Amino acid sequence: MADAFGRALRDHNRGDRTEPLYQGDGEAVREHPIEAFYFTEFDPDDEAGSWLASRLKCPLVDLGAGAGRHALRFQERFETVAVEASPALVETMRDRGVADAREGDMFALRESFERDRFASALAIGTQIGLAGSMRGLSAFLSDLAFVTTPDATAVVDCYDPEHSEAADLFGYRADPTPGLAHRLMWFRYDGETDPTLHFRLFSPDRLREAAVGTDWVVDAVDREGSGNGPHYRAALRKR
Repeated sequence: MADAFGRALRDHNRGDRTEPLYQGDGEAVREHPIEAFYFTEFDPDDEAGSWLASRLKCPLVDLGAGAGRHALRFQERFETVAVEASPALVETMRDRGVADAREGDMFALRESFERDRFASALAIGTQIGLAGSMRGLSAFLSDLAFVTTPDATAVVDCYDPEHSEAADLFGYRADPTPGLAHRLMWFRYDGETDPTLHFRLFSPDRLREAAVGTDWVVDAVDREGSGNGPHYRAALRKR
């Protein structure tokens, strides 16, 4: 299976990358900023970091953990399990010192973990958009509820299609349904191109709607720590 994105980050971390990682939408192509996006240090004590850190507790599952930016810091405080679908990114996290980095699918949590395994969950990187639909998002939240304790918390992020700057996002596609949109993109590195990713964009109100019928409720939405653009973070808690 193609893993251009993961290999690019692995090679960058090892000092072996000799060409850019390209991000594309159809024929539109641009260089993806690896260092800035994935290798800057996360500070759980600054204003943006403390908003997130204050909502997480032990044990934590970091879903779509990337190069381990968050897992590296949270494992200093408590047990942290980092999950990634990319084998190359799992290698990268282990190379960087993530103690428990595992290959896995964040949309198949019941197959990987027992009931009540974690007290909190983190999914930062807009990966919830890969749920594909409102029904898919609700299914993900239900599965996340299964593998977390009755008093669990979670933090997820997404882009708000109702924000005035949302249409400027690379790969953006409008949707006639209020609070929903699409984002399409592919990655290419070293002669290999990954399959096109199709993200669904959910407004905070649509996230709240998807949580109905699950054990989760949206407790808080943060926009300031996300830079006041269309990106937002949402804190969830069990009902």
